[in-house]
Amino acid sequence: MTTTKTALVTGASSGIGEATALKLISLGYTVYGAARRTDRLQQLAERGLRPLAMDVTDDDSMRNGVDRIVSETGRIDVLVNNAGYGSYGALEDVSQEEARRQFDVNVFGAVRLTQIVLPHMRARRSGTVVNITSMGGKIYTPLGGWYHGTKFALEALSDCLRMEVKPFGIDVVVIEPGGIRTEWSGIAADNLEKSSAAGAYTGQAKAVAASLRSETMARRMSPPTVIADAIGKAVTARRPRTRYATGFSARPLIGLRRFLPDRAFDTLISRSMGLPR
Repeated sequence: MTTTKTALVTGASSGIGEATALKLISLGYTVYGAARRTDRLQQLAERGLRPLAMDVTDDDSMRNGVDRIVSETGRIDVLVNNAGYGSYGALEDVSQEEARRQFDVNVFGAVRLTQIVLPHMRARRSGTVVNITSMGGKIYTPLGGWYHGTKFALEALSDCLRMEVKPFGIDVVVIEPGGIRTEWSGIAADNLEKSSAAGAYTGQAKAVAASLRSETMARRMSPPTVIADAIGKAVTARRPRTRYATGFSARPLIGLRRFLPDRAFDTLISRSMGLPR
């Protein structure tokens, strides 16, 4: 058992998860980094990370991981639900199987892991649950319906959870990344082409895939460390903000969505992604 605070970060093998794990280690946390494949975590282990094999779609995997953390440290002070991916494709084209998998990973996995962790936080009457949503939980893009659906859902679930666990001294924080320099865009483009590269939505698919892979856009993206820094601020604050929107275009686009009429925002997004008229 330890008096050092303990954090669990899912999707820790790369990108935002990796940067967050390293940030929390630098802040003095004992950090468990979870991923389906722990071989990608070994280099991080040399920097103080404790690798943890976990699949957020497997209940036993999550229970075993949490049990191990509690048995080794006696506590879980921070849970960062970061595991997720982008499944793009026209709503008409994406299979129900893939749509369910998107929700299983991005929503149900995060919520189920939170359910398993919360009793340990309640017992200590303290803790912080950090849910990584996206500016895509406030805005929308064509061919991203299932992905945006998961992020909109996680935003709402986080708001409800924040009110429910407040009496137990537990904070719930939403992180809304903008454009971040990770593998996410390439994976989303690959999924898009599998679903909609041929058929009625070919023109839109080509434009959106090109936008996701654009080198110009990639150069504008923020490094994952900006998200890690926001998480670091949130978990060390006496009274953290409920939301942190950061990274390329996050605040401007969320602001525009709030004030622009729907069709005006449709036009803005369509032009920015080079959609055929």
